Amino acid sequence: MNETHHHIFIEGTNNKNVLILLHGTGGNEHDLINVGKHIDPDASILGVRGNVLEGGMPRYFRRLAEGVFDEVDLFFRAQELHDFLNDAIQHYAPKSEQITMIGYSNGANIAATLLMKHEKLVDRAILFHAMVPYRNQEVLALDNTYVFIGAGSNDPIIPQNETQELIDVLRSNQATVKDIWYNSGHQLTMNEVEDAQKWYSSI
Repeated sequence: MNETHHHIFIEGTNNKNVLILLHGTGGNEHDLINVGKHIDPDASILGVRGNVLEGGMPRYFRRLAEGVFDEVDLFFRAQELHDFLNDAIQHYAPKSEQITMIGYSNGANIAATLLMKHEKLVDRAILFHAMVPYRNQEVLALDNTYVFIGAGSNDPIIPQNETQELIDVLRSNQATVKDIWYNSGHQLTMNEVEDAQKWYSSI
């Protein structure tokens, strides 16, 4: 298979459900395993490490400054990740029926790019602390795609209007979006994970 990314695969007792885990800046393929297991303890898990280093910290794509993305690199890395995930799912879970991406921060931003710009890879996405990844380019139709967004109303890294713009873009392209705002900053909280689990179980 396409071995472009460091990754870990944990087979679940229900191998028809697969969770793709995409970490935040400085994380790795192991970071969100406990989050994934909390959301669906029976699902198979595919954790993927970003291929870009920023000051020694793994990320999924380059940025020019805080909140300013290198769009050329973003689109290149998103295509690379999309190809890897397609191969990995076929290799590890060819009988999968429901695939969910779970991303935090930088991982949520590359996940949003995959949703918006690439042929459908997943049925559902859980995006923690995401922002609109790009503007002024095509966004694919997202009908029958379900998205949970958890955001901090006091997030010092992602202004509220950036997350709201992402929500608006997804909805305007027919995605079904559930957004919940928390009186918190950029950290991922247990309240968010619990709410994401309830949403996941209800779809």
